[in-house]
Formats: sequence, structure tokens, C-alpha cells
Amino acid sequence: MNISEKESTALYKVVVNHEEQYSIWLANQENAPGWQDAGKTGSKEECLLYIKQVWTDMRPLSLRQKMQQAF
Repeated sequence: MNISEKESTALYKVVVNHEEQYSIWLANQENAPGWQDAGKTGSKEECLLYIKQVWTDMRPLSLRQKMQQAF
């Protein structure tokens, strides 16, 4: 089984950090400090599609907050 085949059958999870930035990790992998589960697991493609739908503003949360305060 090559890497591509392993990726297609692996279970992934979507994680998010305190800046509301998203990533995918293998579902059985422990979260690194500062990252928490976003509530979505599935194939790599499903997780990436979920991120595309929910992460509509790529700016970190702290930057968005500073920009809002400037107005």
C-alpha cells in the first residue's frame, strides 16, 4: 500500500487553535497544545471540504479583533 492509498483510507479530524486557524490531523493523533477538536472527522477530502466551508476568513482572530477596534 503506498502513501496515497493510506491517505485515502485514513480517518482524519479537523482541529482548530486559539486563533481560529484550522488544520487536519490523523484522528488517532493526540492534539498538540493549543489545538482542540473542531467536531468533524472523516476522510481527508471530507475534512478539507469542511474547513473550506467554515474557515471563510483566513486572518488570525487577534488580527480581526484589532481591525474591528480600529473602526
